[in-house]
Amino acid sequence: MRRLIVLVAVLAVGACTGGSPAPPGPDGTDGPRWRRLADAPSERTEVAAAAAGTDIAVVGGYQGSGPTVSTVEILDTATGQWRQGPDLPQAVNHAMAASVNGEVHVFGGYLDSQTPTAAAYRLDGPAWVPVAPMPAGRAAGTAVAVGGSVYVAGGIGPDGLANDMFVYDAGADRWSTAPGPPTRREHLGGAGFGAIVYTVGGRASGVSGILSAFEAYDTATRTWARLPDLPTPRGGLAASATCNGLVVAVGGEARSTFPEAEAFDTRTRTWSSLPELPTPRHGLGVVAVGTTLYTLAGGPRPGLHVSAATEAIDLGSRGTCPS
Repeated sequence: MRRLIVLVAVLAVGACTGGSPAPPGPDGTDGPRWRRLADAPSERTEVAAAAAGTDIAVVGGYQGSGPTVSTVEILDTATGQWRQGPDLPQAVNHAMAASVNGEVHVFGGYLDSQTPTAAAYRLDGPAWVPVAPMPAGRAAGTAVAVGGSVYVAGGIGPDGLANDMFVYDAGADRWSTAPGPPTRREHLGGAGFGAIVYTVGGRASGVSGILSAFEAYDTATRTWARLPDLPTPRGGLAASATCNGLVVAVGGEARSTFPEAEAFDTRTRTWSSLPELPTPRHGLGVVAVGTTLYTLAGGPRPGLHVSAATEAIDLGSRGTCPS
């Protein structure tokens, strides 16, 4: 079974052999720690997730009994409360989500037939509105918003591993193509900070083909560069960028499920290890709101297993956000 997974002006070439420990927090403690939040209303895996304001929408995926669902549940990070959102027009797993111009968008994914769809939707208040479909079906990739555009990178298309990256201009509601990540892969994580799209980890062929590739696309120059490798190679992970410039890769799977959470500092261009995720998962949603990183749903064991776990870590001690 195929699995997804989900999200800066530097260009660098190099390698990193491992992450260093996170520095102590300003109060002299051991630094940031995970906290458990209220479980989501339903248990799912292979979800897509994105934030608009203080709300995080967790979209689609699989139920534990196997079917693909159109379920949308929304976490209000200001109150810690969940509410039901409007169902997607169609059930999808391994979809990709990003927030652009303050609105959550969902792209592609597998239908229950395991066919990648090209459909795309925007959450408009109480309903999902269709937007221009992608140039081709795509699933198990990553969607990253930079400025007014969304970059759909990696994943699986009608002919297998994707070569091209799809670029959605939200204002014009139209698509174009750009070169995809130099390392072709699926089940990768993605994040955007500044003018840069980051693609991290993933796999090339099943759970045994896990990768450490970490590559950056400069949206201004339209060029890719290789960055220091992800310290822990893995697929089925997800990633997001905090407002203080940390690209954080969380979870994943190979022959077991990964608890690793590793942060790339876009200022120093180095990786460090964060405290391990209390509930290791793959196929999860990872979304940053300000300096706080949220992990939502996902599979606690390899294969079709589901969770409603919601955990968060505040990385504000790692730097301030631009005003």
